[in-house]
Amino acid sequence: MDALDPEICYRALQTRDPRFDGRLFVGVISTGIYCRPICPARTPKREHCRFFAGSAAAQAAGFRACLRCRPEIAPELPGWRGTSNTVSRALALIADGFLDREGGTVETLATRVGMGARQLRRLFDQHLGVTPVAIAQSRRLLFAKQLLHDTSLSMTEVALGGGFGSVRRFNHAFRSLYHRSPRALRRAATVATPKSSATAPVVLHVPYRPPYDWIGMLHYLQARAIDGLEMVEDGLYRRSITHEGLAGCVTIEHSANAHCLLATIRFPSVRALQAIVSRIRHQFDLEADVDAIAAHLSKDQALAPLIAARPGLRAPGCWDGFELAVRAVLGQQISLAAARRLGAILVDLWGEHLPHSDHPRLTRTFPTARCLATADLRRLGMPAARKATITTLAQTALANPSLFTPAVPIEERLACLRAIPGIGAWTANYIALRAFREPDAFPATDLGLLSGAGRLKGEGRHNAASLLRRSEAWQPWRAYAAQYLWTVNR
Repeated sequence: MDALDPEICYRALQTRDPRFDGRLFVGVISTGIYCRPICPARTPKREHCRFFAGSAAAQAAGFRACLRCRPEIAPELPGWRGTSNTVSRALALIADGFLDREGGTVETLATRVGMGARQLRRLFDQHLGVTPVAIAQSRRLLFAKQLLHDTSLSMTEVALGGGFGSVRRFNHAFRSLYHRSPRALRRAATVATPKSSATAPVVLHVPYRPPYDWIGMLHYLQARAIDGLEMVEDGLYRRSITHEGLAGCVTIEHSANAHCLLATIRFPSVRALQAIVSRIRHQFDLEADVDAIAAHLSKDQALAPLIAARPGLRAPGCWDGFELAVRAVLGQQISLAAARRLGAILVDLWGEHLPHSDHPRLTRTFPTARCLATADLRRLGMPAARKATITTLAQTALANPSLFTPAVPIEERLACLRAIPGIGAWTANYIALRAFREPDAFPATDLGLLSGAGRLKGEGRHNAASLLRRSEAWQPWRAYAAQYLWTVNR
């Protein structure tokens, strides 16, 4: 694990520099508490400070989270990305709750990412300084603490929502870290009297590192919104969601002052809350280090004006990888409006009815791979070859459940997709960009990118080959360069 420079860290703490929020945490030996660098508490003496790259490492060292700056809502900035592909895939699985499920052990996690448990522990220690179990335990406790602060869920629901198997285990882990009971913390947080039901919404803060181009994100999603499944209206994004056979919906709004998205989640199982928040981070690209990305891309004088004009532009992800892949096939060689119409027909014919909705226009969920693998797609009104691609894609997803999960390296997943007739370079790269969150994915054959690149100052007309060569200067952030090129055409 790369060592943090204590002097730089302490200067960041002294100045409450927001650029370091999420990049480091400070443990104070005299109090046993760890904080974000923006904590409003009095700055401790230098000799009392220890610095950590992640909250899990601070907790593993015996520090408990500060109740003032609340490390559980710090923006997640995964500095480990690019250091170890295996570690990044394992962490993504942990974020999705892999170690919280029945049978979820370090041994099974290691098997999913293709190595032995001892080797995986060694990689975690090398790159993060903590074990996979410590990472999972830290996430459980911090998320449960957020639920205590931000919601009126009962203690049982908080324990289950945090990923604990029982209230007893939750209470023990919480007391061990915070030296107080969960109920005592809730009383201190002055949360309203707990009320809960299977359909009552939960509102959570999902932080990001500013700036954030919320208008640009909404514009992108609105242009692709499928009727019945999702909608953008009055500055809000709404959609139906599914998780492990259950259905619900989310509403996302932007809180610029708090540097977060407010997620109103209506779902019948609190156990799904962590996974839902993880998907929100994925879809809205909340973990991007926009300062580093902008600094790198701005070295290109042709791109620099676009970056200056759109601070905080993100690379939109997706809610579900299989859904995104199907939508990519639907959109091949047709306009966005035509792709939306096809998507609406697909959802209306084979999507399941949404039992509880926050809006009358949200009525259906996206069809599952099992459903589309056997569906008669002739009613879609699209070329037979493209319908066959969707059918084969669904059958492949059923036969290979890891295809749209982080368990398998991106290269292997892309190879599997390219083996499907009808999925070429554009579709594979588009799926890599949005579903696999590959920051260097670049669909060079995209007409919008070719047009945008041709309109850059000092650029001539490009073909796919010349644009691919031109894009080499933008590595490893070509997915973000693509977002800026697409904005040229708006």
